[in-house]
Amino acid sequence: MERNEPSRKRLFIGLLCGTGLCVCAVLALVWIIPYIGLANIHPLAPWVLGAVFAVAILVVLWATVGLAASVALGRAMFGSDRLRGVMAKVFLPLMTIFARLFGISKSRVRASFIKVNNEMVAARTGCYTPAQVLVLLPHCLQSSQCLRRLTYDINNCKRCGQCPVDGLLALSEAYGVHIAIATGGTIARRIVVQKRPRLIVAVACERDLSSGIQDTYPIPVYGVLNDRPNGPCLDTQVALPHLESALRLFLVQGEARQPVFGKMKLLAPYAASSSALGGRR
Repeated sequence: MERNEPSRKRLFIGLLCGTGLCVCAVLALVWIIPYIGLANIHPLAPWVLGAVFAVAILVVLWATVGLAASVALGRAMFGSDRLRGVMAKVFLPLMTIFARLFGISKSRVRASFIKVNNEMVAARTGCYTPAQVLVLLPHCLQSSQCLRRLTYDINNCKRCGQCPVDGLLALSEAYGVHIAIATGGTIARRIVVQKRPRLIVAVACERDLSSGIQDTYPIPVYGVLNDRPNGPCLDTQVALPHLESALRLFLVQGEARQPVFGKMKLLAPYAASSSALGGRR
């Protein structure tokens, strides 16, 4: 997992710069095409429109260079929160289209986006109290054989240890953070509105994490990938030591607490598989 991190950053920077340049080229083209016709309306009309598009091009270049610098240097830059929103709302959809031209899959684009987003969010280390943090989980972490309904109240779990929910509840109790299970985007948004967190630590697959980061902006979301030994959406797992390390990273005085699943270093602000890190079973 560690050796894949630089390639993800290079992929993201490459797609980001390529997308930014394409947007600038389109804006320039849109200006050039009506240039001749606008002169017939008013002599200054082409220059007024040109000034508008020039400002738009400068804004796109600022966002592109700012994001690329933040990613390359691995630290937050001035206006990084706003840049994170531009990345999620504007660049990610455009980058997905741009990547398709080169045969790059959506999953690779999403994985690189989550990795970069996590690095930008991780700049806020030690900034949150437990009451400000929400751990949001997918329903597929619950055993498919379990008959208990956990969507509306995760505490209905009987804690038999047959799925990761037992360990997740132990983390919630140890650190005092809110924890909830969502079956989809609509319920997830409702939980966010009810809890009003300042930080979300979300466990999901690449697709759901990417859409969740977009939907909940400006609330920062730190994504942890689930492990899918049985395929998507069925009896998935999560690396509990990694999730605990993420909580300790953000919580005020998190290091003063005794680790529940063992302290481990985050090699990068990105999720590793539970099969590699282990977990409570």
